[in-house]
Amino acid sequence: MNKLDTKARSQILHLLCEGQSIRSITRVMGVSKNTVAKLLSDAGAVCAAYQDEALRNLTSRRIQVDEIWSFTYAKQKNVKTAKAAPEHAGDTWTWTAIDADSKLVVSDLVGGRDGEYAMAFMGDVAKRLANRVQMTTDGHKAYLEAVEGAFGCDVDYAQLVKIYGEAPESAKGRYSPADCTGIKKNKIEGEPDEEFISTSYVERQNLTMRMHMRRFTRLTNAFSKKFENHAHMVALYTVFYNFCKIHKSLRVTPAMEAGISDTVRDFDWIVELIDARAPKPGPRGPYKKQGS
Repeated sequence: MNKLDTKARSQILHLLCEGQSIRSITRVMGVSKNTVAKLLSDAGAVCAAYQDEALRNLTSRRIQVDEIWSFTYAKQKNVKTAKAAPEHAGDTWTWTAIDADSKLVVSDLVGGRDGEYAMAFMGDVAKRLANRVQMTTDGHKAYLEAVEGAFGCDVDYAQLVKIYGEAPESAKGRYSPADCTGIKKNKIEGEPDEEFISTSYVERQNLTMRMHMRRFTRLTNAFSKKFENHAHMVALYTVFYNFCKIHKSLRVTPAMEAGISDTVRDFDWIVELIDARAPKPGPRGPYKKQGS
């Protein structure tokens, strides 16, 4: 990978964020899978660290939260019979919190969907906010304790619960989703404004994630083989979405709208972050002659 210049590495990262698979990138760029995987690992680690530092003291007013499903190595029902399944094989959930006004992804977490992950995720969201916010989640029960533990009474919190019925006869098939027949808005804490009890923006963000990350694509073999690579890709995508991608309706990046960036970033910038945080080579040791 050290032989690749900035332009080549930028192009590989761009292809990853445009939904190309690693094998596809190797064919387009003429590099090995290990080269692409190593670059993804480096970029993911750097992007996660950068956002952890940059997304602080945010003055958001409305936060929407949701989880998106994917799987690693094998679907949960097949893990027991899978050959050499790694530790984190099975269902993999990505928790996302988005600012409804700036469309900034405030926080994300990859892991399970239980109460422990809910507590960790909400704790991270809370520490990034500088003021009281109105928060909307879906009806997942783990949020109740997690929001209480992270915010106490210093939040205007509501849940938007969707009511599902059977799919119409004309739409029934193997993968037909249930039909949403209605919604219910439940005020949980504080005084949330009913007009803004919504998860529309974060659900649209879920679609954007599926479109931009190949490993999130449904009904194909484009899934993550390793949990670590899945987390690295989410970290890279989130920096791309927040700092590099111009939002269609805002006409600036979410980071610019939120006031934490003054320009549109590009993938050369991400490569510069990787190079800046790479360990510097140490001094070479003394040369030793080898006997003939």
